[in-house]
Amino acid sequence: MKFSLLTLFPALLEPWRQEAIIGKAIAKGLLEVDILDIRSVTTDKHRTVDDTPYGGGAGMVLRVDVIAKALERVQADEIILLSPAGARFDQKMAEELSTKKHLALLCGRYEGFDSRVEGLVTREVSLGDFVMMGGEAAAVCLLEAVARLLPGVLGDQASHQEDSFSSGILDYPEYTRPLEWQGRAVPEILRGGNHAAIARWRRLEALRRTLQRRPDLIPSGLRDTDAALLLELGVSEAQVLEWGLVLPKKKRKR
Repeated sequence: MKFSLLTLFPALLEPWRQEAIIGKAIAKGLLEVDILDIRSVTTDKHRTVDDTPYGGGAGMVLRVDVIAKALERVQADEIILLSPAGARFDQKMAEELSTKKHLALLCGRYEGFDSRVEGLVTREVSLGDFVMMGGEAAAVCLLEAVARLLPGVLGDQASHQEDSFSSGILDYPEYTRPLEWQGRAVPEILRGGNHAAIARWRRLEALRRTLQRRPDLIPSGLRDTDAALLLELGVSEAQVLEWGLVLPKKKRKR
């Protein structure tokens, strides 16, 4: 898969491209990441990419003619404008984008782009309801979220399938050595070899975390088998039914 990052500050992205999992994926030929300096398409002495806004106002606006020339250098399946006005980026979108062969990510600066740039892209994407100083950090976030879904990029191909949001809810808590630290020990169940019990505990704790921290993710991330676990966590039978699950059959007393 190929990514083209269009930016005014390529030096911000270059070190990141060379390190960690992304750097290894590029070295293995699993991933291609090009960085295009938008200023490279300018022809004037000052390499001008922006101008003052019509109608007045603070700051500078990136010119549509310059951006159009830069985009002519990439032939991507998707041209994505990183913008607070875009659709909210999430795991579902990351999975969709991972099926593409070539993504171009357009990073803004200053007061943003001339509005006519919106007609040059295939979609606008936002990381959330906040404003950053530029689109480079947002582009890196999007790229990493997508790239880690590609075969071979992660050491364990099953890793991303168990992550938060991939399963629809938050991930379960993880533990490693030391066994005990400042009076806090690794849960006993994780120390044994009962894989079925461990799987049940992990799902229970994932549901607990989600109910406590991100209840908005429920019920879309629930499984049919979660009803008993939810009851164990104190959720009412009425709520479990409202979420579309079937209550477990009660054992008869002998």
